[in-house]
Amino acid sequence: MAISAAAGLHSTSSLTFSSRHEQRHARILAAGSRISSSSIAGRGGVHASVSAGLTPILLGAPREDDLARKFRPRTRIIEARSAASGDASAAAPGDGVEEQESGSAMMRTLQLGSLFGLWYLFNIYFNIYNKQVLKVFPFPITITEIQFAIGSAAVLFMWTTGLYKRPSLTTAQVVAILPLALVHTMGNLFTNMSLGKVAVSFTHTIKAMEPFFSVLLSAMFLGEAPSAWIIASLLPIVGGVALASLTEASFNWAGFLSAMASNVTFQSRNVLSKKLMVKKEGSLDNINLFSVITILSFFLLAPVTLFFEGVKFTPEYLTSMGLDVKVVMLRALVAGLCFHSYQQVSYMILQRVSPVTHSVGNCVKRVIVIVTSVIFFRTPVSTINALGTALALAGVFAYSRAKRIKPAKKSA
Repeated sequence: MAISAAAGLHSTSSLTFSSRHEQRHARILAAGSRISSSSIAGRGGVHASVSAGLTPILLGAPREDDLARKFRPRTRIIEARSAASGDASAAAPGDGVEEQESGSAMMRTLQLGSLFGLWYLFNIYFNIYNKQVLKVFPFPITITEIQFAIGSAAVLFMWTTGLYKRPSLTTAQVVAILPLALVHTMGNLFTNMSLGKVAVSFTHTIKAMEPFFSVLLSAMFLGEAPSAWIIASLLPIVGGVALASLTEASFNWAGFLSAMASNVTFQSRNVLSKKLMVKKEGSLDNINLFSVITILSFFLLAPVTLFFEGVKFTPEYLTSMGLDVKVVMLRALVAGLCFHSYQQVSYMILQRVSPVTHSVGNCVKRVIVIVTSVIFFRTPVSTINALGTALALAGVFAYSRAKRIKPAKKSA
């Protein structure tokens, strides 16, 4: 009985203590909630974690700032390590980008240098093989038509195989390109006529007069007045060509006038291209423009060839002339391939560099062609002749540099 009473008393006191403890706990929570609410309301809700962090503190749980102090050093170490690894990972792509840009720039330089080398090489072989064919087969119209035929076949091969995208031309574009194709045809025909009559070195010395005709035709038809620097650069060109012509061993008027006519027609092509302003929309870039001009030149020259020279380039006719058919045809084929290739590469270079840089490269090319042809054909060159050629080429180089000098703007 006493035990039961004691048990009942203990149970009652336990329940009372438990009830009191719960009530106290409830009051603490209510007070914490009020303090949290008033604190947040008083501070305008500066930090939303105040109410959430207040209850554990009142209940005797570890303080948040204690936890922060406990783990802050380790957190900072981890953050420092992460930042270091992050910087390393960020620096690595930067270095990679710089290395990639440097590598791509070097690759572009190598490609451009290779194109210039091919331009010069194709030009050298064209002049050598073309001269050899013209010496034994003196039909420049037929030779020029063969070269356009080989070039047209190469263009069609590129288009059909997908090596280069075929352009879609409008009627207006074809009409605008026709005059360019006509002067292109005449320019190459006159060049071959000159190469058949005089030495290769002399033809290219005369063709150094191209800047003179470019300035003259631009002033006449485009109204472009040359600067004093350009005019000064033309003086050594004209004087050098005159000096070389007076002392040229292979000089004859047919070769001289043909080379001069080539200068006029080629520079007329440049003036016409500015005057007509062919719209190179879509796939009609410089390379495709040259390709279309080549095909049109083939069709323009075909009736002229048949009318003036007939069908001469056949095995029977070559045999009747006492020529080795295989040798002549092979040299004509190589000359035709080099003829198209050096002009194609020239347009590829023009897409990558400025016209002034291209002009300087063309001047260097002419020097290389003259020197190699003199060595290969053992052309007799006097001191005065060499001086005149060097003077003309120096004038061409000065002209290309003078074009970079922009005239000073007139103050209002």
